[in-house]
Amino acid sequence: MSAPPIVQTPKQLSYDVVIVGGAMLGSSVAWFLSDNPSFDGSVLVVERDTTYEFTSTVHTNSCMRQQFSQEVNVRVSQFAAEFVKNFRAFMGNDDRVPDVPLHPFGYMFLAGNESNARILQENQQAQVQWGAGTQYLAADEILDLYPFYNLDGIVGGTLNLRDEGYFDGNTLFDWWKRSARERGVEYVNNEVIAMTKDDTDRKVQSVTLKSGEVISCGTIVNASGPRAAITSRMAGIDIPVEPRKRYTFIFDAEKPLDRDMPLTIDPSGVHLRLEGSYYLAGCPPDDDPAVAPDDFVEDHSLWENKVWPAIANRVPQFEAVKLINSWVGHYAYNTFDQNAILGPHPDVVNFIFVNGFSGHGFQQSPAMGRGAAEIITYGEFRALDLSAFEYARIPENRPHIEKAVI
Repeated sequence: MSAPPIVQTPKQLSYDVVIVGGAMLGSSVAWFLSDNPSFDGSVLVVERDTTYEFTSTVHTNSCMRQQFSQEVNVRVSQFAAEFVKNFRAFMGNDDRVPDVPLHPFGYMFLAGNESNARILQENQQAQVQWGAGTQYLAADEILDLYPFYNLDGIVGGTLNLRDEGYFDGNTLFDWWKRSARERGVEYVNNEVIAMTKDDTDRKVQSVTLKSGEVISCGTIVNASGPRAAITSRMAGIDIPVEPRKRYTFIFDAEKPLDRDMPLTIDPSGVHLRLEGSYYLAGCPPDDDPAVAPDDFVEDHSLWENKVWPAIANRVPQFEAVKLINSWVGHYAYNTFDQNAILGPHPDVVNFIFVNGFSGHGFQQSPAMGRGAAEIITYGEFRALDLSAFEYARIPENRPHIEKAVI
């Protein structure tokens, strides 16, 4: 474990925008603000650990898909693909910025019964209307493409090989931070521990840092990942977001596959894909409670009892494998409808949510960062209507249900 970074104090005592959390989503908001010619305000990003050692950003599997059941989620991922494939152009054609390949090995959702197959077919038909390249395949058609599967008990599946797969999201993250700083965004290693509202109780007036400074702000952005509920409570707001453990396992196969494998979502709840010269598998625990935001203790029985049996059943060549590495990350899990919460609070009007991505945050970060920057700058979404994610749906009990959650 690395030594904790030195606490830093801000250069000013007042900022137009204070962003709580400087990982993938917070840095996306910061960069899109700095890139917006209509925004000329000051921005402070407060990150409690600038090593990012325990963030969801560092623990992500960095994948991208368009196989969602809600159109807006498909549109969000389509912009992500456009952004990644044209990353240098979006970054102002800076020669220092590397290309970010999108490895389009796709996603394969497998249905273990007729009911789930019908859901996949309905989703596929909608996704095609929205511009995705998803196909529905019967079991024999899947085997024609990927003969390494054991499809006993599988009715069919959906596959999209266009703009779905793996991308190096950490390169986006690194360059968003670097570029935002070069454009005047200030990052400090510190922690927001309290917020004070004005006399109307409708605006956050200031934040108090762990180092003691009181920083006034025009807008506050909650981008604190699995700690989102802790941050919101400082402003007297409750949100249904909690940390939940998600497990990742890297393994080597004695008999590697002879072709690329799509990210495969097995009916058991285990997913697996290629990871360089190795393979990656992941899953939630069978018992999936909220955990403390600093709880990263692994359940070592999960590999032996759940993951390895599932992957060996689905891909018989994986009966002989060697576990190379494993870790636990956290989803910022929205218990209301597993979709993001984005935009202003209806009563605390300068409090902006960028929260609750439930495992979709990396791939959704370009569109969500842009949307949050538009709300701050213009008071409205412009490039893409993201109003379906606004907080107001929660007290009004209007869940925006996403069926395709992994």
